[in-house]
Amino acid sequence: MLLEGSCHCGAVSFSLTSAHPYPYQRCYCSICRKTQGGGGYAINLGGDAKSLRVRGRKDISVYHAKLKEPGDLRAHRSSAERHFCRLCGSALWLFSPEWPELIHPFASAIDTPLPVPPEHTHLLLDSKAAWVEVTAGPDDLLFDGYPEESIAAWHARLGLNR
Repeated sequence: MLLEGSCHCGAVSFSLTSAHPYPYQRCYCSICRKTQGGGGYAINLGGDAKSLRVRGRKDISVYHAKLKEPGDLRAHRSSAERHFCRLCGSALWLFSPEWPELIHPFASAIDTPLPVPPEHTHLLLDSKAAWVEVTAGPDDLLFDGYPEESIAAWHARLGLNR
């Protein structure tokens, strides 16, 4: 499926292909919550990095989150790159060098109508804000940390590959 996205002010637009376009993962980590806003979570999709086309690249900035594990004296810089519009602040996509073949666009930046997932996976609930109410359906999966099931495996399990 071709996904097209943009920032709020229109300075940046992008497209990429995705075999896994269902916006089913709701991440409640502090990074997603603070950089995405919304309902206290962010939703990432999976896309083919080779297919990424960008207009307005000069208006993109990259943020590397600061990660601090319990017991660490200092935070370290995440290798993951969160791309956002430097003009309006819209979060666009995440790229991680650990998976160079993938781009993870934020569903909130996608302009293409996305399919409605039959269930959701709520992850990193151990770091959700106290004010956030998790609205889970009867088939939803909930995890304090990361689930073992990948985005691709979730789509395959439900027969949703496109």
